[in-house]
Amino acid sequence: MARLLERYKSEVLPKLMEQFGLKNPLAAPRLDRIVVNMGVGVGATEKGRIEAAVAELGILTGQHPVVTKVRKSISGFKVRKGMPVGCCVTLRGRRMYEFLDRLINIAIPRIRDFRGLKRTFDGHGNYSMGLDEQIVFPEVPVDKVEHIQGMHITIVVRNSNDQASYELLSRLGMPFVRESPV
Repeated sequence: MARLLERYKSEVLPKLMEQFGLKNPLAAPRLDRIVVNMGVGVGATEKGRIEAAVAELGILTGQHPVVTKVRKSISGFKVRKGMPVGCCVTLRGRRMYEFLDRLINIAIPRIRDFRGLKRTFDGHGNYSMGLDEQIVFPEVPVDKVEHIQGMHITIVVRNSNDQASYELLSRLGMPFVRESPV
């Protein structure tokens, strides 16, 4: 079992149930899925960029990514309908917890000039963040990376609102910026 999943079941879930006055563990906030997206804008013109992004995202997540394609032709961006422009992975279950564990404990501490994550949720309890470089993950071999590529990570939380999601993620170890006492 994933280390973070064990921690959720043994430590975090009882504390969340007590804090929010819940009797049923299924009513407590829990992770539903994590969506990792790499948009490669020049991927439509440079053939190798999409394959490199797919390979690197596959290494990071342990799951084969889906190539995303342009839905509508836009001449200003020089893209036509059906051109590949990125890749996306949806993680659930054990892989989701393993990825989140590596993100919290390995990747985020390796970000340069990191001062904490902003507490910006979407109003439904979901949290999104962006990384500027894929090389903050140790699985990606730095010497073989040709292009530095960023990614967008969305954490979808079930049975939640913004406050409950904040409590869940902070108890799991997400390094949020502390609010200053005003």
